[in-house]
Amino acid sequence: MRGKPVSRDTPFARIRDGVDAFIAATPARFAILIFAGLILVFTLLFSLPLSTTSGKQAPLVDALFTAVSVICVTGLSTVDMATYWSPLGHVFIFIGVEIGGIGVLTLASILGLVISRRLGLRQKLLAAGDANPLRIRKGPIAEGQAVRLGETGNLLVTVAISAIAIEIVVAILLYPRMLLQGVNPLDAAWQSIYISAMAFTNTGFLPTSEGLAPYAGDVWFLSVIMLGVVAGAIGFPVIYVLSRNLRHPRKWSLHVKMTLLTFGLLLLLGALAYFVLEFNNPRTMANLDAGQRILQSFFMSTMARSGGFSTIDPSQFDGSSLLVTDMLMFIGGGSASTAGGIKVTTLAVLFLAAFAEARGNDEMEAYERRIPPDVLRLGVSVVLWGATTVAAASIVLLLITDEPLDYVLFDVISAFATCGLSTGFTQHASDGAQYVLAATMFLGRIGTVTLAAALAASQRRQLFRRPEERPIVG
Repeated sequence: MRGKPVSRDTPFARIRDGVDAFIAATPARFAILIFAGLILVFTLLFSLPLSTTSGKQAPLVDALFTAVSVICVTGLSTVDMATYWSPLGHVFIFIGVEIGGIGVLTLASILGLVISRRLGLRQKLLAAGDANPLRIRKGPIAEGQAVRLGETGNLLVTVAISAIAIEIVVAILLYPRMLLQGVNPLDAAWQSIYISAMAFTNTGFLPTSEGLAPYAGDVWFLSVIMLGVVAGAIGFPVIYVLSRNLRHPRKWSLHVKMTLLTFGLLLLLGALAYFVLEFNNPRTMANLDAGQRILQSFFMSTMARSGGFSTIDPSQFDGSSLLVTDMLMFIGGGSASTAGGIKVTTLAVLFLAAFAEARGNDEMEAYERRIPPDVLRLGVSVVLWGATTVAAASIVLLLITDEPLDYVLFDVISAFATCGLSTGFTQHASDGAQYVLAATMFLGRIGTVTLAAALAASQRRQLFRRPEERPIVG
C-alpha cells in the first residue's frame, strides 16, 4: 500500500520554492544578501560580552567593523585584535575568515555536496558564479574557462581539500620556528594554526600583540607566510588545474597561464620597486644588509597583493612607495581567490586590448587563443566601478577627517581590495569614517560587477539594436 503523497502546498514548501526562484532569477542579489546576513550574525557574536577580554559589550562600530573585516577577509581593524578580543572572540574570527575566504556560495555548495552526495544544477551555477563572474548573467557563455560547469563538483572538492591541506602544511612549517623562539608548545600550536589560516585567506590578523616583530628578519618564517598568501591569492581554479596537470603546461587553460604570468611579473616588479624606492630610507631599509633588503622587498610585494601582514610600518614608507602599494593593492590577486582587488587577469585583459589597438588588430589574442569582447567589457566595468568606489570613499573621508590624502587613499584602497595594510588611519579614525571604510570593504569583497548586476538588473536582454555612431575618443 502506497503512502499518502506529501503536499507541496505547505508554508515550508512555498518558502523553499520562493527562495529557489529568487536564487535562480537573481544570484547576484542572493550573494549580497548572504554576505549581509553573515555580517549581521558575526556583529551579534562580537557584541557578546564573552567575546571581549574586558567582559564588556563591544561598541557597535567595533563589532560591526570587525565582522565586516572578518567576513570580507580584509584584515583592517579598529581595535588591537590580539588583546581586545577574548579566546572565544578569536574563535569567531577564525571561523569567519574561513567562511569568507572560501566564499559563501562555494561553502554552501560544499555543504550541499557533503550532505546529499550530489550536486544539482542550481548548486553548480552558484558555485560557478564564485569562480567566474561572467556566469552571474543569464544566457549562454563560452565555457572555455579554467573550470567548466560540468567540473564544478570536482572544483568544490579541490577547494575543500586544498584549503585544509595548505593551511595544515603552513602551520606545520611555522610550528618548529615558534618553539625555537621560546613559545610554549600549546600556544605555538594555536598561533601556527591561526597564522596559517590568516595567510591562506589573505586576512593578515595576528594572535599576539607583538605581531611579526620577533620574526621580522627571519627568512624561514616570512617565506612560509609568503607561500601561504600566494597559495590563497592565485585562485582555486588555478589550484584545480595545477593539481591535475602540473607537469603538462600545454593543458593549462588561458586563465591559468594569464594568472600565473601576470601574478609573477607583478610580484617581481613590486619587489624591485620597493628595493629601489626604499633603499636609502632610514625609517625602513637603509640600515639593512642586501639580503634583508631583498627579503623585505619581496615580502612587501607579496603582502601588498592582499596578504595584509607587515614587518615594516607602511606609514614610514616614502610617498612613492605608498603609491606603488596603492597600485598593487588595487590590482590584487587571482580571480576566485581569497585575495581582493580588480584581479590580475582583469589587468592582463586591459593590456591585451591596448596592445591589440596599438597594432591595429580587431581582436585580442593570447597564447593562440582569441578573447571575446564581453570579457573586455566586464574588465572595464570592474576597473570603472572599483575606481568609482575608491574615489567616492576617499572624497567622503577627506571631508570628515583632517588626514592627508596619501594616508586616506592608502587605507581606502586597502579596504576596497580587502588587503589589510594600514597607515594607522583606520584605527584612529572617527566612528563615521570607520563606517565608511566598512562599507568600502563590503563593496570590495562582494565584487563590483556583482553589485552592479544586482542593482542595475544587468541580466536584462535587449531585443533590438539602435543605429551605430562613433564618438571621438582620445
